[in-house]
Amino acid sequence: MNSVLAARGLVKTYGDVHALAGVDIDIKAGDVLAVVGPSGSGKTTLLHVLSGILRADGGDVFLDGRAIGELNETGRSALRRTAFGFVFQSGMLVAELTAEENAALPMLLAGGSREESLGAARLWLSRLGLQGLEKRLPSQLSGGQAQRVAIARALAHKPRVIFADEPTGALDTRTGQEMMTALLQAAEETGAAVVIVTHDKAIADRALRVVEIQDGRIAQRINTGVSA
Repeated sequence: MNSVLAARGLVKTYGDVHALAGVDIDIKAGDVLAVVGPSGSGKTTLLHVLSGILRADGGDVFLDGRAIGELNETGRSALRRTAFGFVFQSGMLVAELTAEENAALPMLLAGGSREESLGAARLWLSRLGLQGLEKRLPSQLSGGQAQRVAIARALAHKPRVIFADEPTGALDTRTGQEMMTALLQAAEETGAAVVIVTHDKAIADRALRVVEIQDGRIAQRINTGVSA
């Protein structure tokens, strides 16, 4: 099977520091990849370059064979609203929007109708155990509930790849594991690939594959076999 997302020779520098120093990665549909490594190793930079948030200084990222680096900022922004989904450590929900509006936001920004977007958002909120909480604001949700809204937001527009940056970092161990179960099960339903940046070994152990980044390079690749 061909890669949904592929990186070839990625380089990203900040002054004299090589955050990425020639990284190659292939990600297939349904893949679950954990990126681990010490602080400052380049994990989050890799996620940001793979998702088009940052442009590589060298090499490129290919989505279905098309180079993301060829797109301008408008094109990359459109890609992030359609082909990619995001779950961040703090959830990054919009405080003034309800749970269903937050989950529908990528679809609304991409020009989807409010009715259809909110309908898809409600469906995913229900699947993730949040039925009845659709009208609540983020301040009225627990940390685990807010992260489930973030998962619904990442999945509702049917992305090809979900990027999760320390998605359990602000949660206790039990809630973090429950959130990961919800994310992985939901991604499996849609066939989306998942790329997770994490410091948590228990979370990394649930990925199909693990890559360890050190000094901007891939130091180790591990196939774990199954995600659960």
